[in-house]
Amino acid sequence: MYVGRNVYAGERTSQERRAADQPHERVLGHVVQCDGSRAIIATTVQSEAISRAGSWTVGKIISINLGEARTVGLIYAVECPQRRWDAESANPIMVSVELVGEVRDVDGQPVFDRGISEYPHIGAVAHHIRANDLRAIYDLSGKRSILIGHLSQDNTIEATLAIDETLNRHFAFVGTTGVGKSTAVSLLLRKTLASRPDLRVLILDPHNEFAAALPEYSVRIDTSTLDLPFWLFRLEELVEVLYRGRDPVTEEVELLRDLIAHAKYAYASSSGGGGLRRSSNHGSLTADTPVPYRMAEVIREIDERIGQLEAKNDRPHYRQLRARIDAAINDPRYRFMFSSRLIEDSIHETIGQIFRVPSKGRPVTCFEMAGLPSEVVNSVCSVLARLAFDLTMWSEGKLKLLLLCEEAHRYMPADPQLGFGPTRHALSRIAKEGRKYGCYLGVVTQRPVELDPTVLSQCSTVFAMRLANEDDQAIIRSAIADSAASTLTGLSAMSQREAIAFGDGVATTMRMKFETLPDDLLPGAKDGGGSAEEHTAGLSIDDFDLATIVARMRDTGKRNRTLLGATPPKDASMLGSVYDGNDGLGAESPSFYSSG
Repeated sequence: MYVGRNVYAGERTSQERRAADQPHERVLGHVVQCDGSRAIIATTVQSEAISRAGSWTVGKIISINLGEARTVGLIYAVECPQRRWDAESANPIMVSVELVGEVRDVDGQPVFDRGISEYPHIGAVAHHIRANDLRAIYDLSGKRSILIGHLSQDNTIEATLAIDETLNRHFAFVGTTGVGKSTAVSLLLRKTLASRPDLRVLILDPHNEFAAALPEYSVRIDTSTLDLPFWLFRLEELVEVLYRGRDPVTEEVELLRDLIAHAKYAYASSSGGGGLRRSSNHGSLTADTPVPYRMAEVIREIDERIGQLEAKNDRPHYRQLRARIDAAINDPRYRFMFSSRLIEDSIHETIGQIFRVPSKGRPVTCFEMAGLPSEVVNSVCSVLARLAFDLTMWSEGKLKLLLLCEEAHRYMPADPQLGFGPTRHALSRIAKEGRKYGCYLGVVTQRPVELDPTVLSQCSTVFAMRLANEDDQAIIRSAIADSAASTLTGLSAMSQREAIAFGDGVATTMRMKFETLPDDLLPGAKDGGGSAEEHTAGLSIDDFDLATIVARMRDTGKRNRTLLGATPPKDASMLGSVYDGNDGLGAESPSFYSSG
């Protein structure tokens, strides 16, 4: 016992001599309690040295001397045990810290290790961390990195991100409305594209705001420019469009399955598509095979079957199915599916336009969904996510693609009864398997509690911005490592553009602030700079042309038929006007220009 105490005293004296060499203002106090993950430091503060109290505020990182190693601790609580402040004498302070790792000198340079080989003993000296040690904590050890901001604790130290690890294992941005998620995502995309020029990005943009933030990198696709042929939709996706979100009729779906397969065989036979014949190649084409077919062939087959005597019991189902198809074809909001004048195998052009192959200097596609009918959003997102995965998989790693989902809880809700099954499956497939083939997922949401936890768990790098809801905070706490859980104590009180980043993309959990983007590159900014609110500030409804607004409402989803090579009607503004032209259905069919 005596020898042990002498050895302990000798170690302690050595540490005290080490601490004495440090500037006095760096000394915080001494360890008075420690367990496997946390420690308590005791110190005193006099009224004339109150400015030193800023050294141990919540969120700061401190250092505890252990001879050759320096244990790193994160402050998560500070208290005055006597619950009062004495301006005439020293005041005892208790500082609670979470142990996050240790720093050792290797060849004269500080190196950080997340593990702890030696725990602080009672009386160990604690002080404000050295700048070089703080840099070592966030050093990425030679990994390809991008600069995204600065540490909140010390704005002279850069916050860097390992971009390959962030992309390969997916990432997520969470935060309440108005904290700067979209701005932070835009900054990350800019930095990423500069570092990874081989990357393609598809943004599912429900608010039409990202194109303004990436003007030199992006192309816009909206309801007026989207060309997504109906034959690219799988049966489930097409059913979602035809039934507009309502529960489908099982008998009608089974009829449609057979009708589409028949139409695909008919198209392949008439166009010489590899000599396919229904009789000799039965089963080689199904309703889900991504090959062209004519919707007119489906309608013609329905009419033939209705006229057959043996089909009289199914006539109501055939008639209802035909009515649903006619309604979708003649709805001007669905022009992006049915507007092609000729049915041809245009999958190369469609994929090339949406996924920027070749990129032609603009590798980002902003898919603007604000004008897309709500009934088809799920189906379209399902098609795009499915194509993204298949495209990267069959490119054998040559194509690298990031699918960024804004408001991801819409497509991947936590409740399995909500949302659209195929969309959930397609995005979950990317989250689980996409990194093997170069298909990456970026998730942005303001309600992580409403997001499928399986998808969130696949995002290995998370940027947690301000979250006021306790349930949302609990989800993030469950995702962070126990050794850094205390970092989230201030999650509800963070400032604009500030985030807590943790996961594979950073060296260790860090509280940081994103760089500021110029006003003209902010998401949602209009041409000429400034936000949409700035451009409309001080204007009332009387300052706008109401007729123009109504015209835009009626024109939702209308295609520019002149560009498609068709002649528009003389007076397209007349409700109910009809244009007889070939609408890509394989036959002459009416095409209504009104939204009714």
